Amino acid sequence: MGNGRIIVQKGKPYPLGSTVDNDGVNFALFSANATKVELCLFDENGVDETARFEIIENNKNIWHVCLKNVKAGQKYGYRVHGPYDPKNGHRFNHNKLLIDPYAKKLSGKLIWDKAIFGYVIGHKDKDLSFSKLDSANYVPKSVVVAGDFDWGDDKRPDYSNEEAIIYETHVKGYTKLHPKVSDANKGKFLGLAQKEVVKHIKDIGITSVELLPIHAFYGNRDKKGLISDNYWGYESFNYFSPEPDYLVNGEIDELKSMIKTYHENDLEVILDVVYNHTGEGNQFGPTLSFRGIDNASYYALSPEDPRYYYDSTGCGASFNMNNPHALALVMDSLRYWVTEMKIDGFRFDLASTLCRQDNFEFKQNCNFLTSISQDPVLQSVKLFAEPWDVNAGGYQVGAFPNGWYEWNDKFRDTIRRFWKGDGSQIGDVAARICGSGDTFDHSGRKIWTSTNFITAHDGFCIGDLVSYNHKYNMANGEDNRDGTDSNWSFNSGAEGLTKDRNILSQRAKRTKAMFASLFFSFGTPMMVAGDEFARTQMGNNNPYCQDNILTWINWLGMDSKNKAILKFVKSAISIRRNHEIFKTNNFFGKVNANGEANSVKWYNQIGEEMSIADWHDHNRKEILYLVNSNGKKVMFFLNANDNSLNWKLPDLGNKAKLLIDSSAQYKDNEEFKLDGRNVEIPSWCFIAFDVE
Repeated sequence: MGNGRIIVQKGKPYPLGSTVDNDGVNFALFSANATKVELCLFDENGVDETARFEIIENNKNIWHVCLKNVKAGQKYGYRVHGPYDPKNGHRFNHNKLLIDPYAKKLSGKLIWDKAIFGYVIGHKDKDLSFSKLDSANYVPKSVVVAGDFDWGDDKRPDYSNEEAIIYETHVKGYTKLHPKVSDANKGKFLGLAQKEVVKHIKDIGITSVELLPIHAFYGNRDKKGLISDNYWGYESFNYFSPEPDYLVNGEIDELKSMIKTYHENDLEVILDVVYNHTGEGNQFGPTLSFRGIDNASYYALSPEDPRYYYDSTGCGASFNMNNPHALALVMDSLRYWVTEMKIDGFRFDLASTLCRQDNFEFKQNCNFLTSISQDPVLQSVKLFAEPWDVNAGGYQVGAFPNGWYEWNDKFRDTIRRFWKGDGSQIGDVAARICGSGDTFDHSGRKIWTSTNFITAHDGFCIGDLVSYNHKYNMANGEDNRDGTDSNWSFNSGAEGLTKDRNILSQRAKRTKAMFASLFFSFGTPMMVAGDEFARTQMGNNNPYCQDNILTWINWLGMDSKNKAILKFVKSAISIRRNHEIFKTNNFFGKVNANGEANSVKWYNQIGEEMSIADWHDHNRKEILYLVNSNGKKVMFFLNANDNSLNWKLPDLGNKAKLLIDSSAQYKDNEEFKLDGRNVEIPSWCFIAFDVE
């Protein structure tokens, strides 16, 4: 992609990656342990190598060169020389073409051939052997990007922290079966930008769309010839390039156009990012980028034997956030997505791993969190932590700094167990629906900190939560061993599909009650796309590898039951977004700017405030409480019994008007006098009243 003889100049060490510079391109690559670095240029098809340049300049471990007469669109890769000494943590192999960690765009398919591995597949010495096979024909090429997209007057939606309603979705699965999306755009960023798709999200009442990983992950690897083992995208190979399979014509402007469209429709775009590990996996994984550029710098190695990796992710290796250059790459990536791609926030997968420092222990003052806290660019966006990983000391719910949201699995499990009908849940339910202050009310944190969810991409979707007692993951090819066994689900009387009307009725009741619990609890609600239709994945609670109709949202398969659930979800979110009691930052008991404190009172079935004995009644599956927030009062009933209850209302001398009723027994805006009268509370229902 040039228009004359290439002239080699020494270039500059920063910025890293490839940067268009007047009439040439500057290339810069970090490697602390390499002995030689070669830059390889390829033709416009990314097939034939047209030139190779040894990079001579090395400034503090940054190898750099400027090639005049090279232009945007140039395809390239690196070959990095150095010791192949796995026992000491080094895995250099110049036979492997490597992706630039700072590449903004990738071209070509990743082909899973034995040539992409640094060792000889099947050799008796395993990963200690050395492969001489050239991988250039099998790996994607990095592409020089100019970055001249016209954002016009693009502005981020101005949602405060407490206003957020999160909608987690998968780029491909969301539109693959959408009837209004053209075949070319199905499963692509442009499909997400389709007006009918955007309208649906807006109509639900969502403020923020959280996309499962879109960093390049190449999910086209077949497992047993049937399924992709990376459908979700949690195996990133690059932290700057979008996944090529989500692009129609291979242009990253398609993603920018989608983001611009969402902003025009007052929708935030949040990215699920996987900086804790990469798709190169453990010592038996491929050599595609980081491993071949500087394995000992980019990955956390075992202190006992650097041939192996320290792994707190369960995916083979942890990214080395203790190395300043690896940390800088993550920070540069985050800033790039905010400044150049206009992203509104990030959800950090297995965030505890990013915070492991001395002796791989979680530290609140770790380099990662400290770097985030001082960065003005990143302080302007929403930050969500998945506050756990798989190693000892990794469960850190409540430990992240003021200003962070945290996924709250305590909310998920408690609400599931309550609406499953388990006893001994009342105390936990009270804590969860009030923002989990027992976990998050410290260090000046706010009530929106708790990201409340009942379902997410992993685990049962909401339709299966009320339809299956057990997981059914056989199709994943792991003999049903994968996926959690702690689902806290209840099939309502029959396993899986049924035509029994009573069972279907109870499932619908419990589904609505769970949605009401989600949207009328304090904290930040998050739902997973498709649950508004009560979708099913046929009992599969870990469909990470199912790139098919099991995970693609069925837009045409809605019946009256699905439409009723959708209507209820829209109503619940609308009430949530417009009601004054949820427009608060403060935990209960904390005084607000008006000198008032949020308060909550709990009542038993005889209309009196709950006693200690009431709280310790292990058979209690119902609760009534009155919230006073922002000068407004709302009374809530939750009944997880299989029978209706005759409940004496507290004698408060007020009137109560129906706000929402998941059972649909009461009429819209129906009024009650809070004078000690008895009312019937239907089974499996969530009811809320405005109190005057």
